[in-house]
Amino acid sequence: MSSYLDSALGFTLPGRHARGRVARLGTVLDEVLGAHGYPAAIERVLAEALVLAALFGSTLKDATGQLTLQAQTQGGVIDLLVCDYRGGVMRGYIRHDPERLGELPADPSLFALFGKGYLAITFDQTMTKERYQGIVPLEGGSLAQAAESYFAQSEQIPSLVRIGVARLPDGRHVAGGLLLQHLPEGEEGRDRIHTRLDHPEWEHVAALGGTVQGEELTDPALPLETLLWRLFNEDEVRVLPPVALAQGCRCDPDHIRSVIERFPADERAEMADEAGLIHVDCEFCASRYSIEAALG
Repeated sequence: MSSYLDSALGFTLPGRHARGRVARLGTVLDEVLGAHGYPAAIERVLAEALVLAALFGSTLKDATGQLTLQAQTQGGVIDLLVCDYRGGVMRGYIRHDPERLGELPADPSLFALFGKGYLAITFDQTMTKERYQGIVPLEGGSLAQAAESYFAQSEQIPSLVRIGVARLPDGRHVAGGLLLQHLPEGEEGRDRIHTRLDHPEWEHVAALGGTVQGEELTDPALPLETLLWRLFNEDEVRVLPPVALAQGCRCDPDHIRSVIERFPADERAEMADEAGLIHVDCEFCASRYSIEAALG
């Protein structure tokens, strides 16, 4: 696999008071999607969500902090979408109705998939024990547009989000994304109430960032630094150290066993199958754990 996959790169445009992240996923996608065998439309949505999680999660200054992206819906084919990021390790899954999905066109709209729903983005800072959550309606034509609404409404920061998803001829999945934000007083910004959506500097940066093509975001042979130079060669670009991304689940058989042990013996017996085993499935990685009901 290319070294230009499964990484996120932070950058700043000091002369334009802007900052951003660019990320590209390869093996991470194959491992997450391969555990579930989703239909193509569901694979695409989860790929987009994982890219958002990579872009947002890699902004965490606390290496032990966690970013969780969750979409809950009413009346949609997708009932629940969850992705999270911690220290570069990512996971995600989607719960959906296969029969209803089969009634939709091959490229269903965001509303057809989610119906009436909302996108919740939660930042948990472990070191400071701070937790912040922003919630926005799932509106627009894509998750990228919903993410832009999140930053405009919850953060009051003008932002541009672009995502590309592709499947290579050999069957591998690739997805990439660009997050671009305007901070008038530099990286730290001033009070957000003073951030103008129509600031000339932001209009310039957003216009350049908006030219990025999906093929560039998903090209496994294109270095992320080269992509940034293509977009912003008129300005100074300062690149931060890259963040390596990987798939990983935190399901723990010992923890699952300890939870089951808390149930009374008669309830454990009811949960068990004919062989006396209680089966617990992890929705993230599709692993199954079989625990003996007669514990102790």
